[in-house]
Amino acid sequence: MFCVRSASFLKAMVIIFMAIVISACAAYKPLDPAFHKALSEPYRLDAGDALRVTVFGQDDLSNTYSVDKAGNIAFPLVGSIAARGSTPKQMEGQIARGLKNGFLRNPDVSVEIATYRPFFILGEVGTSGQYVYVPGMTVQNAIAIAGGFSARADQRDVDITRVINGEVITGRVPISDPILPSDTIAVRERLF
Repeated sequence: MFCVRSASFLKAMVIIFMAIVISACAAYKPLDPAFHKALSEPYRLDAGDALRVTVFGQDDLSNTYSVDKAGNIAFPLVGSIAARGSTPKQMEGQIARGLKNGFLRNPDVSVEIATYRPFFILGEVGTSGQYVYVPGMTVQNAIAIAGGFSARADQRDVDITRVINGEVITGRVPISDPILPSDTIAVRERLF
């Protein structure tokens, strides 16, 4: 009698465990193709980026300018210029057009990224928080910067939340995947 109860109890526990595992897997749909496509597209500016703008022959205008929370930079003589969603190359054209409008005849402008937006990491790492992004970073590099995995971390893959075309997308990726500025990396706790 005792064996029958413990066998049925064990079966019930296995079924409950499998239901939990299956429901956890079902919460994540397959990755949106745009999630990885964003890695190969030109970099789009947003709040938190700092731009190194060089106007050749105009040392007073050449400086580093930050993209504010509204997505603009304040550029001398021209005023506020929308940067959010633009590439650095597009910013060169916008600044040159603004300077050409009554200030310089043929402005030669160069725009580079001086500082990228930070990335964020949370969960089972040494120190969760905001960190400086460096081009070419992978999830593994980000985890190393955050103090490595905690003793309870699932070290196979992580969840990354990324904003693509104004839509927030979360995907589960291996730790060898590259990251982008503004990504939020969540390192989960392993089950066992």
